[in-house]
Amino acid sequence: MYIYGASGHARAIIEVIESLNGNISGIFDDNLEVKDILGYGVMGQIPDDFHFDQPLVVAIGNNKIRKNIAESVMGRSDFGTLVHPSAIVSGRTHIGRGTVIMEGAIVKVNSRIGDQVIVNTGASVDHDCVVGDYAHLAPQVVICGGVTIGEGAFVGANSVVVPGVHIGAWCTIAAGTVVGKDVPDGATWYG
Repeated sequence: MYIYGASGHARAIIEVIESLNGNISGIFDDNLEVKDILGYGVMGQIPDDFHFDQPLVVAIGNNKIRKNIAESVMGRSDFGTLVHPSAIVSGRTHIGRGTVIMEGAIVKVNSRIGDQVIVNTGASVDHDCVVGDYAHLAPQVVICGGVTIGEGAFVGANSVVVPGVHIGAWCTIAAGTVVGKDVPDGATWYG
C-alpha cells in the first residue's frame, strides 16, 4: 500500500497498516524536507506519470486537501480502505474507497460511509446514517441514528449529533458541540 502524506495523520495511518500486517510500498509528500516518518523513507512528490501498483491511502486530515489529492491521482490508483482491528463495523454497512476507520470506532447497521472519509479514534456512527465523501469525524464523535453528514463536513472531537439531523456539505462543527437541528451547507456550528 502507498501513503500520500508524511505528518500526523500519516503516522496514525502507518500504525493502522502495521496493525493489519500490511506492507507499505512507499510514502509521498509535497514537503521535500521530510525524508523519513516512523522509520519509512519519504519519496517526495508523486511524479505525474506514476501509476500505482498497490492501493493508495491519502493520509491528509484536511478534507479539502484530501479531496484535491484524491482527484489528482484518480485513474492512476485504486484507493485502499483501512479498518483498524479494534473497530466494530457492521457487515450490513457500506464503507467507501479510501476511507479509514480508526481504533475503537463503531459503525452500526445500515449506515453508508462515503469515499475518503476519516472515522477517527473512538467515533461512533449509529444505525441508518449517511456520511458523505471526504468528511472527517474527529475522535470520540457520537453520530446518533438516521443522521446525514454532507460531503467534506468536519465534526469536531467529542461532538454529538442527535437522531435525524442533517449536516450540510463542507460544514464545520466545533469540538464538544451538540447538534440538535439541521445545519446548512458551508455553515460553522458552535455550542
